Amino acid sequence: MLKIAIISINQPSLNSAIKLNEYLSEYEVDIYGKKDLQSDFDKFICYEKIDSVLENGWKKYDAIICILAMGIVVRKIAPLLESKATDPAVLVMSMDLSKVIPLLSGHIGGANELSDVIAKKIDGCINFISTATDQVKVFAFDMFAKKNAMKIENLNKLANISNRLINKQKVKVFTYKNIFDAIDDKNNLQLINADEIDENTVIINPLKSSDKLQLKPKIYLGMGCNRNTSFEDIEKAFFYFLDKHNLDLEQIENIASFEAKNDEVGLLTFAKKYNFDIKFFDEKQINALEGEFSPSQAKKFFGLKGVAEPSSVLVSKYKELIIPKEVYEKKITIAGAV
Repeated sequence: MLKIAIISINQPSLNSAIKLNEYLSEYEVDIYGKKDLQSDFDKFICYEKIDSVLENGWKKYDAIICILAMGIVVRKIAPLLESKATDPAVLVMSMDLSKVIPLLSGHIGGANELSDVIAKKIDGCINFISTATDQVKVFAFDMFAKKNAMKIENLNKLANISNRLINKQKVKVFTYKNIFDAIDDKNNLQLINADEIDENTVIINPLKSSDKLQLKPKIYLGMGCNRNTSFEDIEKAFFYFLDKHNLDLEQIENIASFEAKNDEVGLLTFAKKYNFDIKFFDEKQINALEGEFSPSQAKKFFGLKGVAEPSSVLVSKYKELIIPKEVYEKKITIAGAV
């Protein structure tokens, strides 16, 4: 749940903050006001200096809504600014709640999205978004990353890419076909091969490291194992796999396997330890997948196209295999998909 602070400075702005809270019932909201102001709001917090509210709330809240003069807000938050990747959303609202401005962290921090929610809920409220990509309605890679839980690297390259799209210039995208197909607005985007990468390229790939703007999608693993394979062996194979492909544990979104493995103690123990909501797929689901998979003993024993590869595809977001199955100690198989 989004944690929001609403900051007021006088009695009228405090009254407006309490009224605004009525439109934010789905969020966790604290309201701040200067000492000696009157309020019976149960989450009302008094302050003496606004600087301390902002300093203490900068890491605590996802969004800070200020019913204050914009000049005050700009001056007070200036020393706190770190990065568009980590700064909270900061919004400024007029005292009559008729205007809202997402001032800081419009995309990644969610200020634009929250201001849009507020403007739609309050009759007649005007949402003044200054972000260029929103104004001219072009594709924004940072919003695409946020909506699809992709990690962003080399964020300093974003401005150049966004400006190219705003100016209707070509932007190359090096990624998998299924991910590219998932982009709704492909105007001026070109899917390319690895040998075409240049300074105006965006890479959407969880495996490669680059100095370009890069979005890293989550990876989904399919896992197979012989009967009664131990938790220790599965864990060892898993981390060997991560190390080989230069992956972090946080990049793995979930794991999956064939339904015949749903009572494997070692596999279930592994999933529980690392908080994976392991999914199991049946013969019909696996064999219904189009395309060929690596030869597998599952064909012989279960009549399946495979276990690790098809399971990874079935559980994945974009249904594209990116790491063919690997066999560990002749008893564990792991494959990766996005």
